Amino acid sequence: MGSEPSDTARLTTTKIVIAGGFGVGKTTMVGSVSEIRPLFTEEPLTERSVGVDDLALVDRKTTTTVAMDFGRITIRDDLVLYLFGTPGQDRFWFMWDEMTYGALGAVVLADTRRLTTCFPAIDYFEERGVPFLVAVNCFPDTGSHDPADIAIALDLNPGVPVLLCDVRRRDSTREVFVRLLEHVIAESPQALNGAHHETG
Repeated sequence: MGSEPSDTARLTTTKIVIAGGFGVGKTTMVGSVSEIRPLFTEEPLTERSVGVDDLALVDRKTTTTVAMDFGRITIRDDLVLYLFGTPGQDRFWFMWDEMTYGALGAVVLADTRRLTTCFPAIDYFEERGVPFLVAVNCFPDTGSHDPADIAIALDLNPGVPVLLCDVRRRDSTREVFVRLLEHVIAESPQALNGAHHETG
C-alpha cells in the first residue's frame, strides 16, 4: 500500500515595525535578534543635527538611522518575521507610512528617562488601527519600573501590553516579538491569514 503524499509546507512571512524616539535602541533591537546580516542605514551625526535632534541623555550617540533598519527572525519553522526599524527623529516621519503599509503589528520601544518620545509612535499606530505593544528598554541607569505604571503614564488603551526588555539580548528581544504576535492574534484571531504565504 503506497504512502499518502505529505502536505506541502506552508511558510508565512509578515512585516513587523519597530518605532520609538531617537536613541531608544531600535537599531540594537534589530541587530540583536536578526538571523541574517541586518541592514542598517546609520550615518554619523553632524552639526546639521544640532538644535534639531534632541540629544538629551543620549549625548554619547554618534550615529543615527536615516532610512530604516531591516532584519529577519524565524519564530517557528512556518513563520518568519521581517523587521523594519523606523528612524526616530521627527524629520524622517514621512517614511513611516511606506514602512508601516501591510504590517501585522508594531513594537513601540520606550526609554523611561524620556518616556514622552514614544507618544508620536503610539498616536500613529492608534490612529491607523495597527496593533502594537510597548517594550521598555531597560537601560542600566533607569532603575526598575512597574509595567502597569508605565501604561498609566502613557495613557494606553486597556489591553495594550507593556513589557520590560533588554534589547541587547537576543532572548529578551525575541520574547517581545512572540508577545506581539500573541497580542495581535488575541485581538484578531484571523490576523495571520492576511500575511504572505509561500509553499515549498
